Amino acid sequence: MEGLLTKKELTELLDKDLIIRPLLDEDQIGEIGIDFRLGCNFLVSIQGREPVINASLNSGNSERSIKNFFKETRRQIGETFILHPNQTILSSSLEYVKLPNNCLLALYMRSSYSRLGLTVSTIVQPGYCGCVPIELTNNNNNPINLTVGSRIFQGVFFAASGKTDYFKTPRKYMCNVRPEPSAVYKDMDLKLLHELWKFSNNRD
Repeated sequence: MEGLLTKKELTELLDKDLIIRPLLDEDQIGEIGIDFRLGCNFLVSIQGREPVINASLNSGNSERSIKNFFKETRRQIGETFILHPNQTILSSSLEYVKLPNNCLLALYMRSSYSRLGLTVSTIVQPGYCGCVPIELTNNNNNPINLTVGSRIFQGVFFAASGKTDYFKTPRKYMCNVRPEPSAVYKDMDLKLLHELWKFSNNRD
């Protein structure tokens, strides 16, 4: 990585190699990043019928198991969404993004929201297009009421030393505009480990 992109560099990239729609407020562009807004669609973690979320291929249908632990819901801009203690939701940014092939995006909580006990973990690879996927967790002991469309996250952009070919290999979450549950069951290493497990345990 070459370094952090500044406001001047980001402004020069916008509407050329870097597309972000909509930017509702000029104040979204800060000195070292761009604020992103909480989108309208959510996948809420719930207690499923199965005892565990199955992130292995050794015991049944992982895809169905994972989806059964999330419920889809939607709010309009300006409405509120309650995030309960120790709950994780999958959401996405209100903004649609197209990144240059030499630019990585890391998403952090704005400090005002991290002080409430909220955490987010999202890195967006160069060349990505779609709404920014968000995994949001409430680490507070109390429920937190969030406003849909508010500037909760700050995106920090890093320039790579060279261009990457994002489309060269298949991607699991490409061009999504709504949150998607984990597709860990598509990971090649899990498939190889599953075959090894079957061989070691004489499974057909």
